[in-house]
Amino acid sequence: MEKEQIVRFFSSPLREILQKSKLSFETVYEIRLRVKKPLILLTSQGERFLDGQGRLVSEWKEAYQVTAADLLETLEILSGYSLYAYEEELRQGFFTVPGGHRVGVAGRVVLAGQSVEGLRDISCVNLRLAHENKGCATPILPWVFEKEVAHTLIISPPRCGKTTLLRDLIRQISNGTPENPGRTVGVVDERSEIAGCYQGVAQNDVGIRTDVLDGCPKAEGMMMLIRSMAPQVVAVDELGDYGDIHAIESVVHCGCKLLATVHGNSLTDLKRKPLFGRLMEEKIFERYLVLGHRERAGVIQEIYDRDGRLLADGNGF
Repeated sequence: MEKEQIVRFFSSPLREILQKSKLSFETVYEIRLRVKKPLILLTSQGERFLDGQGRLVSEWKEAYQVTAADLLETLEILSGYSLYAYEEELRQGFFTVPGGHRVGVAGRVVLAGQSVEGLRDISCVNLRLAHENKGCATPILPWVFEKEVAHTLIISPPRCGKTTLLRDLIRQISNGTPENPGRTVGVVDERSEIAGCYQGVAQNDVGIRTDVLDGCPKAEGMMMLIRSMAPQVVAVDELGDYGDIHAIESVVHCGCKLLATVHGNSLTDLKRKPLFGRLMEEKIFERYLVLGHRERAGVIQEIYDRDGRLLADGNGF
């Protein structure tokens, strides 16, 4: 990831600080701005603070303090000087910018009855950088994509690379491999994190046979894709509630293959969750991929079959 692609989103003072920093933006996941608070970068090595000269400092009190002018100018640049154009997205607390990067915002919520109508007095901005890691799914393809696509659930703690792995799985299944022809994939990208669509066009490479429903709730989107796009494979990120589970069963019964992710630390951890425990009892998923942290995010710890039998561990990757 080129530094110049990222720093251009920020106010002049912040741009200068980020330009001077010696951080590799390949290792930066988030850049957080809070008015009257220190500039914070979340990296693969943890939190990092920068002072006004772009130097790493250990104490937050020594870090550059973000001003209201910094935040306002940054928001104007991120929104193309048309923040009102993102009114619908802001109701959900985020919008997507060129490159597939997601901008999360917080401030004063405007309510219409019990519904969120919008945000005003924005005082916090979080730029989550989209990282593609093409080829990261290659080691697990023999377990997931051999003649047919296996119903696959990726289990991962937060920030362990589950979305990155899912994205590359989608790309490779969509494009096909020398051993297996490509499949038509339908992606329900509720939070715009898989494809990173900007004005409806995927900014991340999700393959040549992939159709994306951007910003659509997962349960509704899965059924919309089945009715309208005839996918062979349906992919979703971060399953959670009963509606998602019910839609999964419908997808499987329609003959589509399923790729999905869920937060969790292990297969045992997942079994303790009532909704997922039921899916495991019904043996909906044919493969379980468990991710974890070792020397980096996105490391495969174990692969299990539908019966919970260990097929491979991290020593094989």
